[in-house]
Amino acid sequence: MTAFDQHRRPFVVGIGGTTRAASSTERALSFALRGAQAAGARTRLFDGPFLHTLPHYAPEHKTLTDAQRELIDAVRQADAIIIATPGYHGGVSGLVKNALDTLEELRADDRPYLDGRAVGLIVTAYGWQAAGTVLTSLRSIVHALRGWPTPFGATVNTLETRFESADSCSDPKVTAQLETVGAQAAEFALAFASHRAATHAASVDALAPVLKIANHP
Repeated sequence: MTAFDQHRRPFVVGIGGTTRAASSTERALSFALRGAQAAGARTRLFDGPFLHTLPHYAPEHKTLTDAQRELIDAVRQADAIIIATPGYHGGVSGLVKNALDTLEELRADDRPYLDGRAVGLIVTAYGWQAAGTVLTSLRSIVHALRGWPTPFGATVNTLETRFESADSCSDPKVTAQLETVGAQAAEFALAFASHRAATHAASVDALAPVLKIANHP
């Protein structure tokens, strides 16, 4: 998708979770996606159990599974991404990293990888030690994929904060932080879209005199 209708709602894709359904990471991501929805976005969630169906990405394998194609196609259409990972031993989980590695299939697109897309980031960890380290690592990964990390990234200490249900977080401040991640992803998607539309309009205006001369009898 190279063109963006500035009047349509941005499409935000959430990627994250753990192998356990309804994990704290997945629920944190869901709160962020609701923040994006409140800012006017359409959203789609690729949760941990879905990511667990992805095979280890192997670039030498030319045949993709249906799940791989589903993820790739959604990210290709996305205007922004939100990534949520648990911090495992100071790093991004293998489950989430494998999903991001799968985006290598976007390398030949007009917008390769995550180019031109805002990317919100969330890290959950059982304690604070891994939170900052993993958030920094995740930002580096997004930079390598040519994405634009949003200014605010959320870290959640699950030792202190509980998600008792999909709609319940024990700390209102954490809820607000997660919703901010989603809102920023949606708002930056709109800003990028407006810039692309303005640039396209300026290019058309600049070409108009040239085309008029070329078509003059």
